[in-house]
Amino acid sequence: MRILIVDDSVDDRRLLEAILGNAGYKDVIGAASAREAFKVLGLTGPVDGLVLPDLVLMDIMMPDMNGIEALNIIRATESFRDLPVIMVTAMDQSDTLQAAFNAGAVDYITKPYNRTELLARVRSSLRLKHEMDQRKTREQELVSMTVRLEQVIHTLQGLSTMDGLTGISNRRHFDEILDREWRRAARDGKPLSFMMADIDFFKPYNDAYGHQAGDECLRRVAKSLAGCMRRAGDWVARYGGEEFAILVSDTDRPGLLAVAEALRKTVEGLGIEHLSAPGKVVSISLGAAQMIPKPGSSPPMLVAAADRALYKAKQAGRNRVCFAEDGAA
Repeated sequence: MRILIVDDSVDDRRLLEAILGNAGYKDVIGAASAREAFKVLGLTGPVDGLVLPDLVLMDIMMPDMNGIEALNIIRATESFRDLPVIMVTAMDQSDTLQAAFNAGAVDYITKPYNRTELLARVRSSLRLKHEMDQRKTREQELVSMTVRLEQVIHTLQGLSTMDGLTGISNRRHFDEILDREWRRAARDGKPLSFMMADIDFFKPYNDAYGHQAGDECLRRVAKSLAGCMRRAGDWVARYGGEEFAILVSDTDRPGLLAVAEALRKTVEGLGIEHLSAPGKVVSISLGAAQMIPKPGSSPPMLVAAADRALYKAKQAGRNRVCFAEDGAA
């Protein structure tokens, strides 16, 4: 424990150093004025190898700047808010002591020194400093642990909403988004657009190229679909197997069909070899539907309409877009 004695009297400093040294406090340093104490504390500029004290004994009556003024300056620095300072005074005046306590003193001792009282107050203040340091350490550990916990929760939340293979939203997350956007469209009285996309002839692709190639195909298709989502309200998710769900916000039927056709061309443009497919490359079929949410309608009805349109696209030869007329706005 390091103790700083601030007193303009050399004799008083030496006496305090002797009393403290005999009691086992060997790391004691002295300062002849408040400004010298500021240097020791690093308040006047950087100090190489600075070791801050755990306790300050400061005389109230000093030339140039008294102890109370000095304490006010010390307490104004955030890192010294909890540094225990015991005021040393030859006076026992209540108004002076009250000013010292108002400035942040934790205790006081009077001259001439009573050795037993002095050491008792020093031990008490150092014990207080130790407890405060422990509390700060626990608080910092708690803050650090809280930050790490929040990071873990954020990571887990991200994992819980993400498809592990493709890295895009999973079906559970998409269902939550669809429900949210459905309620928004209902409030605004606007149509909500939904598409279901399916990779054509995916089972023959897996059989011909293997499941690792199939997984890579799913990842590339998912990335290309996600890359086409330009607006904040547009979402794509892996719906299951080789199926993808796409939500398009605030658009009319021509706009929806244009987006669907752009998605189809993007996947076809990847040029992923698929010799079992008519076009010799991987392609997708899409079913599109659009509804204005009204009483009696629901998100599953919109999904079912898009699914029926997807079935029509597949029946018509695949690698195409079909619109669900029964799900039109």
